[in-house]
Amino acid sequence: MANPSGGSLSDFERPLEELRKQIEKVERLTREQGLERTKEITELRAQEDRIIRELYENLSPWDKTQTARHPRRPYALDFIRLMLEEFTELHGDRLFADDGAIVSGVGRLGDQWITVIGHQKGRDAQERHKRNFGYAKPEGYRKALRLMRLSEKFNRPILCLIDTPGADPSVPSEERGISEAIARNLREMFLLKVPVICVITGEGGSGGALGIGVGDRVMMLEHAIYSVIAPEGCAAIIWKDPKRGAEAAEALRITAQDALDLGVIDEIIPEPPGAAHRDYDAAARLVREAVESSLAQLRGLPADELLEGRYRRFRKLGRFLEPGSNGAAPHQASHRP
Repeated sequence: MANPSGGSLSDFERPLEELRKQIEKVERLTREQGLERTKEITELRAQEDRIIRELYENLSPWDKTQTARHPRRPYALDFIRLMLEEFTELHGDRLFADDGAIVSGVGRLGDQWITVIGHQKGRDAQERHKRNFGYAKPEGYRKALRLMRLSEKFNRPILCLIDTPGADPSVPSEERGISEAIARNLREMFLLKVPVICVITGEGGSGGALGIGVGDRVMMLEHAIYSVIAPEGCAAIIWKDPKRGAEAAEALRITAQDALDLGVIDEIIPEPPGAAHRDYDAAARLVREAVESSLAQLRGLPADELLEGRYRRFRKLGRFLEPGSNGAAPHQASHRP
């Protein structure tokens, strides 16, 4: 499938640009002059594939940050279109407005009807304005919660597709209770009596991600990131220099492998060669397979088992010092207080 055109290259991808232009030139000459250059084109394509594999096998945390933000990376509506046989989008929080940064609706995944909620960024200037660059406002999280409760009422599983730099930080959002909206979602998602699966497809940015990020299974695409703060923001705070984002990305441990090692996520979903932005169909197929596998494991579990498992999954995250430990090694939280 042809992916959307436009958008800037990530820094580490620039070696591919000259080769891509060379391939396009040879193909153009072949069409215009009618010359047989199949062997040359095949060799150049093979060289391109080799470089892509080598590049993406050795990405630094900063490279992965650039990949997660790639302007051609598939967004929620791309995954919805390619993964679901049917989908009806539902709008509005029934309190204030509809937030374009959050898309939500009901769709059919094989023989299973599910509710899908996801962050949506924009491709061009007009859509980016409509979607607020993926920064969801209070009404976006309240819309998400409305759909979650509706899903629970009709006993439908919930799939959350997370890809946001963070929640909208504007004064109007603060006035309308952005913090309260996210906090309410955190609480209510722990109480949902239907399976909840969360997939971080691009950026998992701070509270903006957590607002739809409480699930029975939490997964990340291979080149996605998940962080309490953007690397540039961290660098600006720690070193007073946002240009040191690459150093901050290393220290923050924001990659999928880091999140898996820390127990923050349950599974890494592989991406097609050259990352998801090079092959939407393959990326959607891999996400769908992971989601269907998780649904098969969760389907049929009694509600009390879902709630207890979800609680324990998040309760054990992090480390703490017990009173009287005198600075002893921290223990991993794994029990109720």
